[in-house]
Amino acid sequence: MIKTAILTISDKGSRGEREDGTGPALKEKLDSSIYSIEYYKIIPDDLNEIAEELKYLSDKLKVNLVLTNGGTGFSKRDVTPEATMKVIEKYVPGIGEVMRNSSLKITPKAMLSRAIAGIRNETLIVNLPGSPKGAVENLEVILPALPHGIEILTGEASECAR
Repeated sequence: MIKTAILTISDKGSRGEREDGTGPALKEKLDSSIYSIEYYKIIPDDLNEIAEELKYLSDKLKVNLVLTNGGTGFSKRDVTPEATMKVIEKYVPGIGEVMRNSSLKITPKAMLSRAIAGIRNETLIVNLPGSPKGAVENLEVILPALPHGIEILTGEASECAR
């Protein structure tokens, strides 16, 4: 099982002013025979709070996958990629690239996404958009590669060659 955390980044959601539709949509999309949802939380768009939460999830809770949603746009409060960059040890550019590339086939606004992915310890952190539709579409694109990447990351697999 891939121990997974879903972290919704939303000022309004964290204050109870908006219902989170994205976190539950991501949970629904993840195959429960592969992904074990260990943690779900809504926090505000605060750089330090996001960074601390990401550190907690990788260092203390030791989840294998963190899916953030929200905070990847152009707003002054959109700081999820910056918080992620602050805590990761390795940048994984291909994940953000493939998500944007795939989304561009749906909307030209995809090029405005600043979502990134990276590794901290044995945790892969992936930033997804805040909208349920966008988050699920992006997750669908990367899902086929995630189990193998996490097996490599955690040492459960060591060979990529065929």
